[in-house]
Amino acid sequence: MELTPIYRCVAALDVHQAKLTACVIYEDEQGEVQHQLREFGGFKRDRREMAEWVSSFQPEQVVMESTGIYWKSPYAALEKSGIRALVVNARHVKQVPGRKTDIGDALWLATLSRSGLLRGGFVPPENFRGLRLISRQMQKLTGILSGEKNRMHKVLTDGGIRLSVVVSDIHGKSARAMIKGLLAGETPEQVLRYASKRLKATEEELLDALNGDLTDDHRFVISEILAHIEELENRIHCFADQLLNRLAPQRSILRCLQTIPGIDEIGAAMLLVEIGEDMDAFGSASNIASWAGVCPGNHESAGKRVKSKKRKGNPYVRRILCEAANAASRTRCALQEKFKSLIVRRGRKRAIFALAHKMLKIIFVLIKRGDYYRDATINYEAISVERNAPRWIKMLKKYGYITA
Repeated sequence: MELTPIYRCVAALDVHQAKLTACVIYEDEQGEVQHQLREFGGFKRDRREMAEWVSSFQPEQVVMESTGIYWKSPYAALEKSGIRALVVNARHVKQVPGRKTDIGDALWLATLSRSGLLRGGFVPPENFRGLRLISRQMQKLTGILSGEKNRMHKVLTDGGIRLSVVVSDIHGKSARAMIKGLLAGETPEQVLRYASKRLKATEEELLDALNGDLTDDHRFVISEILAHIEELENRIHCFADQLLNRLAPQRSILRCLQTIPGIDEIGAAMLLVEIGEDMDAFGSASNIASWAGVCPGNHESAGKRVKSKKRKGNPYVRRILCEAANAASRTRCALQEKFKSLIVRRGRKRAIFALAHKMLKIIFVLIKRGDYYRDATINYEAISVERNAPRWIKMLKKYGYITA
């Protein structure tokens, strides 16, 4: 296959855990095409040596496969040498028959790159890549916390405690205090003093729910789970503080994102570190939706749209958006109207997914314009008047503009 070259010198890397295969294709002084292949190890000194060797050719473009997480360290080494590499999809190599060696992969990547046939994926700046570690670990800890809370609920139920029947959240302040009282050996009548007056349940209902058959084994397991839950809550709080402090320069963007129903401060921060603040990297709202994997599947045959699966994308962005869409569906806004119109025809899960798609497009526009969200169904002027009218009237009377 004849490929028309566009670049004079390109480099490509085939990345593995313990080995890097580099290929450089260039034109010599006589205009003849030459290529050099070299293999490096996977340690820091090897990555530094690889970056120096690649930069010595002064390539116009450097490409590498997005192989798991192994591409990140070589990418950082090239970035320190002043080279911004393109991270491309590995299917460019996998779909070519007969090229199943590391050297063949690197050579084929370099050949495609020289002809301008590769497009790099989105790689955020270095500071956002570091914040991604904090955000993603916080999401992992949140998942572990949810599992521990569910496990504690099961153990309490096994011990005959039915507190979840009369209390909306057994991990609220009052419920947790009552559980700790039971673990300390207090009777149900004694732990009632920890119950908040805001609880809707009566004292009789609370006594019935707290009157169980907790054994020593139940108390031991619940105590350990409760200690683990509190430890996880403290760690998540530390991660959240660190994330928000590091995003202090982007506080204006975070405030804009929080105007969208369903998105709080932490959700806005986790979204920002995943998609970045430069929307020109994506080009359009449709492109970022495709990258995140929240756009509809695209499969057309014989002029007919065929049902297809959703695209693979960034799972962290998809999870945050679906949680925000679930929250927005319960608010009084245009997003809720969109959800209601879809749930009848498509079902709840598809409606939430479609709402996440719409919210990501809104986020793209807000970050690009540096603007806040305005809901089409809310009269902001009426809300402002309702909130401030008593104060305005009082001041007008005070200064004589209105006579009583």
